[in-house]
Amino acid sequence: MRIFCASLATETNTFSPLRTDFSDFEQSFYAAPGDHPRTPTLCSAIFPALRTRAATDGFDLVEGTATWAEPGGLINAGTWQRLRDEILDQVRAAMPLDGVVLGLHGAMIAEGCVDCEGTLIEAVRDIVGSKTIIGVSFDPHSHLSEKRVQNADVITVFKEFPHTDFVAAGEACVDLTLRAIRKEITPVLSVFDVRMIEILPTSRHPMRGFVDKMTALEKAGEVLSVSAIHGFMAGDSPDLGAKIVVVTDNQRADGDRIAEALGRELFSFRGQTKPEFMSAEAALRKAGEAPAGPVVVADVWDNPGGGVAGDSTLVLQEAMAQNLTSAAFGTIWDPMAVRLCHAAGEGAVLDLRFGGKTSAKAGDPIDARVKVIRNQRGAVQSFGSSVVPLGDCSVIRLGGIDVVLNSNRSQAFSPDLFTNLGIDIAEKKVLVVKSTNHFHGAFAEIASQIIYAAVDGPYPSDPSTTPYQRLSRAIWPICDDPHQKEPI
Repeated sequence: MRIFCASLATETNTFSPLRTDFSDFEQSFYAAPGDHPRTPTLCSAIFPALRTRAATDGFDLVEGTATWAEPGGLINAGTWQRLRDEILDQVRAAMPLDGVVLGLHGAMIAEGCVDCEGTLIEAVRDIVGSKTIIGVSFDPHSHLSEKRVQNADVITVFKEFPHTDFVAAGEACVDLTLRAIRKEITPVLSVFDVRMIEILPTSRHPMRGFVDKMTALEKAGEVLSVSAIHGFMAGDSPDLGAKIVVVTDNQRADGDRIAEALGRELFSFRGQTKPEFMSAEAALRKAGEAPAGPVVVADVWDNPGGGVAGDSTLVLQEAMAQNLTSAAFGTIWDPMAVRLCHAAGEGAVLDLRFGGKTSAKAGDPIDARVKVIRNQRGAVQSFGSSVVPLGDCSVIRLGGIDVVLNSNRSQAFSPDLFTNLGIDIAEKKVLVVKSTNHFHGAFAEIASQIIYAAVDGPYPSDPSTTPYQRLSRAIWPICDDPHQKEPI
């Protein structure tokens, strides 16, 4: 048995002022064939899973490229074509193949290609033929096209948001693909279009119970796999929105029935899933008045994980206006400010302009006299078992506020974002993080409370007013009752 694997992933915010090219993949994560580390990344957990199974099951594993770019703006055509062709050439060189396993994100959009993952899977299918089993793992914040469903045999999706189960989803994809190759199962995909785009954090109800129900269906053997695509509201895709994916063992009618039942239930949650969002002023005032810390305040819309820059100064400006003390901010993306701080050295006091560089909606740059508390080359944070690069970083202090400046864009995943840079979070009353919900799993363990702050900025946070150009299906909240508006 001979199996090929590769991973090509990013999340494209088509409304972002940023643009994505090959350097973004190199900066975030790029592993040539055979160079993937032992630890997984968000979309490449199939690599260590396949290595483990190859060692125990005795098949030949051919590794292709694995690469990931931090979510950003539209990918230029040359970068997309280069990476696509790199992987397709590797598939051709690896032939003949019994199976192909791909670790993808699912929300990649490039100049001239609105469905990058569907195009890639279709091209792989054209090379390997109809008998080779293709397994694919997706992030739930993706766009599930018919092209993907028609050309893949197995699709698994992370169930959790925050994505604490990305390794499990990769392992499940590998296991089902291997079983299909051995003809132990005949996987059949059933998909239901929920016709809804909403924020669906699984760290709270009703989504917590919904994930538990999906897991129970798998454990009971009613399905081989069941997943919920949440959709990615910042991507202008014709396939925008939530969908349910069920994999059965050659039981299409049962799969269709289960997918629709779950999809109707998910649709009933519309408008009920988001946590309470407060203004920056109210959120910081509440945090400052809390009896104990650290209180975690999430700046949910200036989240680099949603493809924006992560250099908004709006929440920091509010903290300064409130004379907040004993606070730490992580992070503000500003490579130039980091460079200046490194040149000045630790302990230096200087006048520094930082933040607010990439969008008119992200606040003005801050001009302040700051002290450089810490400089570090190649800083990292953790996300589960994955290591996330932050690039060169600096910690600056203005008043009672410590600010982490980073040169690699990244949302906040873990408290070690701060502790790896020498910030004692136990001594801080308030921790401000730029993340929508991925921070929750790790920060909930140390937070006295968690507050979500919504500040209007460059992220298109209201689908009912977002100027989508490619969306032709009726979906909620753009349409109140899309299931009546058009037949599914």
